[in-house]
Amino acid sequence: MRLVILDNYDLASEWAAKYICNRIIQFKPGKDRYFTLGLPTGLPRQHPESYHSYMWNNFFKHIDIDPNNAHILDGNAADLQAECDAFEDKIKEAGGIDLFVGGIGPDGHIAFNEPGSSLVSRTRLKTLAMDTILANAKYFDGDLSKVPTMALTVGVGTVMDAREVMILITGAHKAFALYKAIEEGVNHMWTVSAFQQHPRTIFVCDEDATLELRVKTVKYFKGLMHVHNKLVDPLYSMKEGTEGDWSKILLE
Repeated sequence: MRLVILDNYDLASEWAAKYICNRIIQFKPGKDRYFTLGLPTGLPRQHPESYHSYMWNNFFKHIDIDPNNAHILDGNAADLQAECDAFEDKIKEAGGIDLFVGGIGPDGHIAFNEPGSSLVSRTRLKTLAMDTILANAKYFDGDLSKVPTMALTVGVGTVMDAREVMILITGAHKAFALYKAIEEGVNHMWTVSAFQQHPRTIFVCDEDATLELRVKTVKYFKGLMHVHNKLVDPLYSMKEGTEGDWSKILLE
């Protein structure tokens, strides 16, 4: 497990973006060779506050990805269980997820795997905790009646099957969740803690998120930053003789 600690939110975001970029380029996606990037999922894609809308506006439309390669769970599907099963099948057909990128809630939930979720769960319909509903109210003009109370989500087991997992944790309000994630044992009440048992987990956080960690823990991981920074420096480019093709990225 790696814990990468940056000074602030912007630097943590920049480090994570560079890491993802380098991982994709080193993979050299091309014809019949797809890099599969896993993302949390939730609302129907046409909803202005859905992950699809957010990712399209902030990522998809800025690269030459084939829109057919962006697979988002449809919360309006007639048969939600069939939709979830089909999503799992698509992941298998793609050869699995190469890198899953996600954040956590203050209660340590990953994707929408709320406290108490099974640590071997698969993609399914999940009832949202009140804390999650309250946290998302800001995206709905503060009107709780507009916030979805259920969502489709990848399961903890689905994410654990990814070849690599990156978890972004920033802000003092998530400091206790980070503490639970790395300094205490695996616990289904803090689903992010499951990734202690993943062979390739990388937590990226800012200083504020480390406030609940032991000083010894912070010093240990900061002492490894010279190693971690080699993962993003140099920053590779598609123009530097690589054979990569951004259109060959699969987004699950």
